Amino acid sequence: MSEKCLIIGLGQIGMGYDLELDPTKAVYSHARAFSLHPAFELLGAVDPSASQRALFEGHYSRPTYPDTESALKAEMPTVVVIASPTVKHSEVLSTVLSHSKPKVVLCEKPLTYDLAEARKMVEACENAGVKLFVNYMRRADPGAIEIKKRIESMAIAAPIKGVAWYSKGFLHNGSHFFNLLEFWLGAFVKATVLNPGRFWDNQDPEPDVHVDFERGKVVFQAAWEEAFSHYTLELLSPSGRLRYDQGGEYIAWQSTHSDPNFSGYKILQAVPEIIANGMNQYQWHVADQLAAALAVKPNSLCTGRQALATLYAMHQIINQR
Repeated sequence: MSEKCLIIGLGQIGMGYDLELDPTKAVYSHARAFSLHPAFELLGAVDPSASQRALFEGHYSRPTYPDTESALKAEMPTVVVIASPTVKHSEVLSTVLSHSKPKVVLCEKPLTYDLAEARKMVEACENAGVKLFVNYMRRADPGAIEIKKRIESMAIAAPIKGVAWYSKGFLHNGSHFFNLLEFWLGAFVKATVLNPGRFWDNQDPEPDVHVDFERGKVVFQAAWEEAFSHYTLELLSPSGRLRYDQGGEYIAWQSTHSDPNFSGYKILQAVPEIIANGMNQYQWHVADQLAAALAVKPNSLCTGRQALATLYAMHQIINQR
């Protein structure tokens, strides 16, 4: 039996990113992922905008509602996706838990900008017996999962050092890569702010910061979103070099080998191994991992508690500015 899904919020991640794209090639939104995945049935959606609701109804032939409460009176979802603006996440979750008891809530990242509010959200789901996951979607990507396996098997050997470039805010977009590095390198240990940076949109800080994780050290550097988006990681290991470029759409591994010209020296392979990824269908992979979680099978999704740990670490860094 398929799980019944309600989407709250019809912005870009809710519906917009892939609305005009070929569904056989691009799955970037919750609406498309849950409409296509065989483990789910898309019940409908919530958005205060009449024009967004009309777009959804015309594209997906499912009902829409102007507010969460009216949707939950009409529908009985087992999966609720919270894709409303970040500042509304806590309020929406409270309404969901007051009027329904889904099996799972999938919330957009970050949980909130406020740490205490995020903690209350996690505890509220735990108290209600509702599983909470946060949509750090790169953790569900086959390429990212492969990198984790290689790090854990020491094919990508410790110690690991790296550089992470991010733009459009440390919490908003930097958190994607902070959480991904926690997935790969283990828990946050400590950090040193190198440059306090500016605020993106007068709200989200953009520091340059040196971060120690359990299995490696990474320097986060802020780029300029208004010039161009830039999301890339470079990790160096005694066994080689990993490039995670274009937000994960290009992943390349260069292992080491003996220098053919200079005895006793090692260099990187000139031709990298390209690690396959599914970032053109990243939200499908999230739905796939969510189906595994609902079936009580191993999955790579970020739990509410793990997202709270990410937020806690990032706030520690922000408070050093």
